[in-house]
Formats: sequence, C-alpha cells, structure tokens
Amino acid sequence: MALIKACRGFEPSFGDDCWFAENATIVGDVVMGDQCSVWFNAVIRGDVNSIKLGNKVNIQDGAVLHATFEKTKTNLGNNVSVGHNALVHGCTVEDNVLIGMGAIVMDNCYIESGSIIAAGAILLEGTHVGAGSIWAGVPAKKVKDISPELFEGEVMRIANNYVKYSGWFKD
Repeated sequence: MALIKACRGFEPSFGDDCWFAENATIVGDVVMGDQCSVWFNAVIRGDVNSIKLGNKVNIQDGAVLHATFEKTKTNLGNNVSVGHNALVHGCTVEDNVLIGMGAIVMDNCYIESGSIIAAGAILLEGTHVGAGSIWAGVPAKKVKDISPELFEGEVMRIANNYVKYSGWFKD
C-alpha cells in the first residue's frame, strides 16, 4: 500500500477508482478526483501548501508535486498527465495537459488547457502557457500550436491509457 500520511492536520482525500503504487507517497493537504493514478516512486507532498488534482490525472513514476509554504499552491485540472521524473511545483495546470518526462514547472506558472510541455522543458517561475500550445527547451518557449491530431493522439490518449494501465494493478 502507498505511504499516505497526514501532516499539519490535513489528511489526503481521494475520489473513486483511484490507484496508487505501493511505493508512492501522498502527504498532507492533497485532494484528488476520480480515476487518478500515482505511480512507482512518485511523491505528492501537500505538507507546506495544498495540492488539488481533478479527474483522470496520472502522476507517473518518479514525478514530484509540491508547493511553497504560504505562497503557492499546486492545482491540476482534469485529464492531466505528469510524465516520469517531472517536477511540478506551486503552479496551475488547466484541463487536458501533458507535462513531458523530466520537465520542470516552477512556482506561479500557469498552463492553459490543451497544451503540451515537452520532455526536459523547464518553465521558469511565472511562465504563462497559452491554450493549445507546445513549449520546449531550457528555458521553455512556445514552439508551435498543437494540432487536433496531436491533441487526441498524445494528450487525450495518454490520460485515457493511464486509467487503463492502473486497472491492470487493481485487485
């Protein structure tokens, strides 16, 4: 069973049909919706501020979600995929977003719906990502608008597949 721990009087809460890997860690002021999954070695640390996840959010292997004490909260919408070893810190991510493997999203970033943050990208503090765009690089910059094919073939496919993958591990 995952490490699920209260902190500062806050107990994590979960919607229906969620799955957590045995070595995932979920601490403190964390609220997540339905059909979410938190994968191997992932950490969601709501000890210093709140972390909210919508429905069908997947936090993949080794990813970390955190915030800044008394300054920034972390809020993720529905159908958000956080790739392996990504770091998402004190920011807002709207619905239908893919954050690629190893990406870093810093405090006060705002990512609008239907966007992709490429693998290895670093969004500096306060970066605003417009809806339907793809950002890449260090520091990350907009590289193009997302096509309908890429949106369906990557953003939505990955969110839906992770609901399926988590089902493979449920008793």
